[in-house]
Amino acid sequence: MRIDHVALYCRDLERMRQFFENYFDACSNEQYHNPRTGLRTYILSFGQGAARLELMTRPDMSDADSSEQHTGYIHLSFGVGCKAAVDELTRRLSSDGYHIKDGPRITGDGYYESCILGPEGVQIEITE
Repeated sequence: MRIDHVALYCRDLERMRQFFENYFDACSNEQYHNPRTGLRTYILSFGQGAARLELMTRPDMSDADSSEQHTGYIHLSFGVGCKAAVDELTRRLSSDGYHIKDGPRITGDGYYESCILGPEGVQIEITE
């Protein structure tokens, strides 16, 4: 058994797709549109066998509780292969104006990671 994909609602579908393509080497399918509901989606792939990310938007969405400490999914985590890659991607995101929430650092459970806030406040961990 494996996780096939995780879905994320967002306001700016194109900006979110471009973010993951630009920084995390995502490969997107063609946009799906359901004219009856207004739903638009992209499925992003991150390499063969890896879980995928579905980005979705629709006109009748409502915003969730924006507090950081809440039940439910909190962040996406991307393994980039080594500490140097964590450092480099974190520097790149910072220089492009994204907020670095924490790190790079070694966590209490031994991970080397940084945590950034992507478009629309999506929290992303970058780990080796």
